[in-house]
Amino acid sequence: MNVPSNMQQKENGMQHVLKRELQKYAARYATEQERQGSQGDGRSSIHYPALFLFVGDLVKPAVSAVHDINQLKWDNEDGVVYVHIGTDDASVNMDKSDQEKARSGYGAASSHENAQVTYHRLPLSTRHAQRPSKTLRKDVHRSFHESAAALFGLNRMMRQVSNRIAEYGRLYSSFDRIYVTVITRADDPLNVLLPEITKLAETILAQSFKSVQTDLHVLVSEMEQVDSFGYASAAGLAFLRELDYMQSLDYKFSGNLLVTEDGISIPVNHPVAPLFDLVYVLSDKNERGTGVPGGWIENAEIICHICLLKNRKQEESHEDRAAIASTGANSYNNTSFKNNIRTTSDQHGYASAGFAEVRRPNKPIALTVLYHLYRYLLARMQQEPDWSIKDKMSFFGLDVSSVERKVEGLLPSEDLVSGMSGIMTHSRSFAELKPLSLREAERALYGEGAEAYFRENVVRPVQERVRERSSSGSLRRQAEQSHMEHPEVGYFQWVAWSDGEPGSVREALLALIRDKSTQLESARALLEQRQQERVEDQPIKRALFRDKQNVRNLIDCLLERVYEPKVDLLRLENELHLLRIYDTEMEELHRYSRQVTASLEALERTLRGAAEDSIAAADEYIGQNVMEYYGRVTEELITDLEARRGRDVWFEDRYMGDMNQLATEGSERLLARVMEVCRALLLSAEPLRLPFEEELLQRANVTITYRDRDVLTRDDLFRRLYRTLEDQAVVRIRVFDYTQEHRYEEKYFFGDHHSAFMDYAAHAEETSRIYKLGVVYEERSSGVEKLNLMGGFHLEDLMVYRNGKVYYDSYTENGYELHPADLAEKLSPL
Repeated sequence: MNVPSNMQQKENGMQHVLKRELQKYAARYATEQERQGSQGDGRSSIHYPALFLFVGDLVKPAVSAVHDINQLKWDNEDGVVYVHIGTDDASVNMDKSDQEKARSGYGAASSHENAQVTYHRLPLSTRHAQRPSKTLRKDVHRSFHESAAALFGLNRMMRQVSNRIAEYGRLYSSFDRIYVTVITRADDPLNVLLPEITKLAETILAQSFKSVQTDLHVLVSEMEQVDSFGYASAAGLAFLRELDYMQSLDYKFSGNLLVTEDGISIPVNHPVAPLFDLVYVLSDKNERGTGVPGGWIENAEIICHICLLKNRKQEESHEDRAAIASTGANSYNNTSFKNNIRTTSDQHGYASAGFAEVRRPNKPIALTVLYHLYRYLLARMQQEPDWSIKDKMSFFGLDVSSVERKVEGLLPSEDLVSGMSGIMTHSRSFAELKPLSLREAERALYGEGAEAYFRENVVRPVQERVRERSSSGSLRRQAEQSHMEHPEVGYFQWVAWSDGEPGSVREALLALIRDKSTQLESARALLEQRQQERVEDQPIKRALFRDKQNVRNLIDCLLERVYEPKVDLLRLENELHLLRIYDTEMEELHRYSRQVTASLEALERTLRGAAEDSIAAADEYIGQNVMEYYGRVTEELITDLEARRGRDVWFEDRYMGDMNQLATEGSERLLARVMEVCRALLLSAEPLRLPFEEELLQRANVTITYRDRDVLTRDDLFRRLYRTLEDQAVVRIRVFDYTQEHRYEEKYFFGDHHSAFMDYAAHAEETSRIYKLGVVYEERSSGVEKLNLMGGFHLEDLMVYRNGKVYYDSYTENGYELHPADLAEKLSPL
């Protein structure tokens, strides 16, 4: 097993952080586009207050899904209230004081909430986290009716919710009616209490509203039932049987559900009528039998659109009304839909729905534009300036004059060689010195004194200065200083110039080192040759009978012929040493710069990967050519911006600033700045605000050449869009066609009144249409949505009903009690 190294773990962690930030960036852009009002997509408003009531632990994930959709699309969603009712084992471990409170009708039940969402836990003494008991549904029903705390807590919570809804009255056009949407999973045991929870909620709300209209959405999960498919199928069918009873025309209900603070119970009655106004059954499989991508939670979009369709605030302008009249499209009528799905046997019919949307792919667009902008900025950073090798050497301070200045700075400033003439000498006559070599004459005169003096006063100070310089990183400092004067030269150029390849600065530096090495060898050989020369051969001025003067002249000759070349030799040695130090520093600069440029290139790959993943997640047709089209759009936007504000606009301090400096601060910091600049300078541009049909048409044809005959026309595009919407809006429940005695359909388009596609869709299949067509006009330039409603079937027509019957019968035969005792005998036979 390969264990990732710390470096790999760090890189993986950074990748995770970057991808999370990119997702947030794309989501923010998509949300902003949804909320742009007249500049983009407006938001609908609902007419009457709305309450979403989620029953059961299994449906809890739908709370945030529904809330997020409404928050995005409804202008007055701040006044919508969401309640989730679940279970826990609170009463199992209650102490005596809690039990006393429970018996008196207080405590035990728990709620936690924010301004809009309330999570309420019923203290029922049942445990179903592990394997379900044989009497689970029956026990839930019994436990609720035996728990004063559960009923009181539910009363208290619903009254708080009712009061909160009243506080939001100013957000609605009318406060006469409230729409209650009940949502549950078919296989959740808590739905055995649906009549009690629903009637209590309706009764309390009826004290504030003239009318309470309640719909039920039953979510069926066929794809998730793997480990507990048998019991889940049996429990799901048990609920469907109870639902059939609740929706029968002769259904009635009565129970002491209202509880006062003094523990007084008040009966609640439901007159003879179906419990719910309409019941929608939505599965994670569609009527073709294929799974819905995303699972049952994806039905949240359908639930929200059905609620909007029934409760939308009518704000059609004269233009909208004229458009509707011209298309012959109808608005939704709830009474008409209910009557049309009633079966020939006068049984209450059930409904289902399908949903599809075609919209401008805002998330892929945001990520693709960001990628192309970063790619352009990276190309700018990589751009090689038109410099000679001399200019490049000068950038690093390696030109001849700069190196000479640095070497001169190493040598002593005073003329120490001349000072050597004052060194004490041994008493020697010129005649003794005359036959000797210069080296022998020096030793005869000075012994080791001259060399010691030169070493201490010249060589050692130079060595100390060289040591200080060798640990100072002066080459990198020089590069950073030169970068301030030439910001276009950064890490990419440093990498290229320091790699040792032909034409690079390092190659020139190595050539200079070789040249200086040759000069040094020649200088050493010349010095050695001079030291071997004889004194009598030297051009020394000789004075008759003045021996001391002749010795003095010889000393001057020694200093000139030997020690001045030694200074020159020292200069060459240290110049070579300095150049080698620079070569070492250049290697280090290359490694460091390569790390920086590698992280810059890795960020480019991350951005491209994020864009491609987002495109792949979009519909295959809707996501086509995004990379190519928005590459061109981004390029045009960049060209236009630079024409107006100059090529260096990106590198102003308020935008990218110094990208080389940013790169050293980490990819996360750099990405944050690029995203800010992209939002500020590109994403708000007009070419990114095209109506979705125009955007899709241009994008579909972006790869078409001038002579190509496969150009997609507007009519071709509309036909494809129409077919795509119809194919994807397939109803999300599977029905036995040959047993469904009645099928009624209505189809609704949600889109912009300026949209040419909306006009096309309203007239398509005009002569062959066997369903009711409706159009809902909104400010929605970024896309169009389609909601298909289908009703008229019985629950026994459903595949999930047929499949569940096998398990229901088997579990019943094996001693499972799937219904409350007083309810089983009232159900219609299977």
